[in-house]
Amino acid sequence: MTGIGGRLREVFRGDQRVDAETLVTRLDAVRRFLDAVDGQVPDSRLVAAHTLVERAGTRLSLSRDHTVVALAGATGSGKSSLFNALARLELSPVGVRRPTTGVAHACVWGPLDGANRLLDWLGVLPRHRFVRESALDGDDESALHGLVLLDLPDFDSVQRSHRLEVDRLLGLVDLVVWVVDPQKYADRVIHSSYLREFHRHRDVTLVVLNQADRLPPAELPRVVDDLRRLLDADGLAGVPLLATYAVDPGGIVGLREALERTVAERQAALRRLAGDVDTVVTALGELVGAEAPGNAPDQATVRTLDRALAGAAGVPAVADAVEGAYRHRAAGATGWPLVRGWRKLRPDPLRRLHLPGPGPDADRPEESLVAATSVPDPTAAQRSALGLAVRQVADRAGDDLPPPWPEAVTKAARSRLGDLPDALDRAVAGTDLGMDRRPVWWRIVGGLQWLVTLAAVAGLGWLVLGYALRALGLPALDTPMVGEVPLPTLLLLGGLLAGLLVAATTRPVVRWAARRARQRAEKRLAAAVAEVGAELVVAPVRVVLDRYGQARAALRDARG
Repeated sequence: MTGIGGRLREVFRGDQRVDAETLVTRLDAVRRFLDAVDGQVPDSRLVAAHTLVERAGTRLSLSRDHTVVALAGATGSGKSSLFNALARLELSPVGVRRPTTGVAHACVWGPLDGANRLLDWLGVLPRHRFVRESALDGDDESALHGLVLLDLPDFDSVQRSHRLEVDRLLGLVDLVVWVVDPQKYADRVIHSSYLREFHRHRDVTLVVLNQADRLPPAELPRVVDDLRRLLDADGLAGVPLLATYAVDPGGIVGLREALERTVAERQAALRRLAGDVDTVVTALGELVGAEAPGNAPDQATVRTLDRALAGAAGVPAVADAVEGAYRHRAAGATGWPLVRGWRKLRPDPLRRLHLPGPGPDADRPEESLVAATSVPDPTAAQRSALGLAVRQVADRAGDDLPPPWPEAVTKAARSRLGDLPDALDRAVAGTDLGMDRRPVWWRIVGGLQWLVTLAAVAGLGWLVLGYALRALGLPALDTPMVGEVPLPTLLLLGGLLAGLLVAATTRPVVRWAARRARQRAEKRLAAAVAEVGAELVVAPVRVVLDRYGQARAALRDARG
């Protein structure tokens, strides 16, 4: 049986070395990915990545001169016997039918001081730590200097704590030696729950068919071939498969040589972490597929949002008020002076909305005007249109993104809906509606109206004075004639007719100018409302898209 180990011996593939600097760069890319998706992706989908970053950082900061190898197997597979045979000491209790290894035992080749921090991180209790190399060994154990060999509890133990300990340590060790026996090598548990999960860690996985001495020599190749077939089906093609037995030192020669080569290469820890990165990156690839649209949301969608915001902000009502206020103020400035006082009794449309108008409010600072308008509340139809527009922004921006990003985009688009009413009110209140200055032509027309009015009053006064003098029997005033018409009468009638003519002439001009003022106000209000939409709806969406792009770039770097 001594030739079995040599005949079936396989070694690790050492042709592909893992560069530590490259590995650190990939881990940093995973960290950047996690920073980018923080708050955008459910934490439940990032547990493995967070665990990787934490574990990898700790492992790389610990001893790089030690290689942690775990012996894992089912009850009765003989892994504790194999552990003792490799250490050449009786360190771990051996059992056949019942699990006897309840906690991990460690054997360190070399000084224990250098491995203590590593063993503390692994959680191996001090009383279960042993040192193999001593001055009495000479060069017999020097080839394994730096090996930390763990004997794990049985993964099929009836004690749940044993299984949990196995699962924990399997996520920490650098290399796993799976120990199976001829009776249970095809057990479904080890293949479906463990070996199959290690298909991305083929470079740090070794399988041994232990207790090979119990098989007839003619049966051993058939069992090994069947086990190889099962490993290939598990995705472990090319993983070293060795036949061992612990009753004779010659039965572990192949395994010992494989461990010696692994220890000499100092690559197991890096390969294990590289495999962990590969596993995590593959899982994270589902979160960032297609490239994010660079101009999302598109301009047409933004215009739809702006129109909905304008409706909700009451822009049409304010525009109507601007047009009405312009007419009102123009009539007061260009109308007959005798009826201007009556016009002032009518409320200014802008003043009714508590918007800046003539008077004390016109010079108030913008801060005092904020949230002080009386613009009508949006109707149910306007609120519905706004909700649909916000939803459309989210749908267009996140349409091509993989889950859960569309949900994150929708959440971002709606994240500040509660701030919209006050923000829109402030935008309307703070917008310069162009109504704070009186046009020059108002002054000209107003002065002309005063001139013709004074002429009419002068003519009326002249006529009244003439009638009064005649009534008192006093000498009448000389009344100049303009053609056949007395000058006082001409002044009175001419002033009245001129006033009517000026008013009739300026009325269409006022209507035209009022429409221009409305258009100007609508344009300014639309720009102010669009800024609110850009800040409270579009900007949060673009933040999510930027985070998606950062995550996608980080994952590309993490793939190496």
